[in-house]
Amino acid sequence: MSELGPGDVVDRGGLRLTSGPRTWLDLAATLPEDELVAVGDALYRAGHLDAEQLDAQLAASSPRGIVRARRCAPALDPRAASRPESLLRWWVIDSPIPDPEPQVPVLDRRGREVAHGDLGYRRWKVLVEYEGRQHAEREQFGRDVDRYSLMAADGWLVLRFADRHLRQRAVVLDRLAGALWSRGARW
Repeated sequence: MSELGPGDVVDRGGLRLTSGPRTWLDLAATLPEDELVAVGDALYRAGHLDAEQLDAQLAASSPRGIVRARRCAPALDPRAASRPESLLRWWVIDSPIPDPEPQVPVLDRRGREVAHGDLGYRRWKVLVEYEGRQHAEREQFGRDVDRYSLMAADGWLVLRFADRHLRQRAVVLDRLAGALWSRGARW
């Protein structure tokens, strides 16, 4: 760990902490890239990180992990709603498959948003959904059935992944590549 600079410490309710950019940069020395992206996305979502702050920190620093941090920084996105979504997105970004868009709106024939996908490709109408435990609850399950029906009714192909797939990067990428190829994508 390197010396703390003037903007590296912030006060949060009387507690002195390292700033979001500094915390993320320190974690770059030890976390794998997919987890680093997940933490960065969470810091963005929580308002503890923004592109300007991060760019300044990356330009002013050269600690251990700086190469990893510079590689992952462009992939950070506050639209990722969870760690698993961030992990899946990074796996795709880090592969030959085209980069996905987070939180893709699904519009009905009248142009109204009826659902959204965690990750997706509007051009090929392919969505990727991560199904956490909450999707097994009765009410959420019912809402999901409606969402998937609305998506399918408009021609979307939805790939659903769960906790077990977070240990199967190759399976996720293979299935996504197959879905995209089936819709005419080429890379």
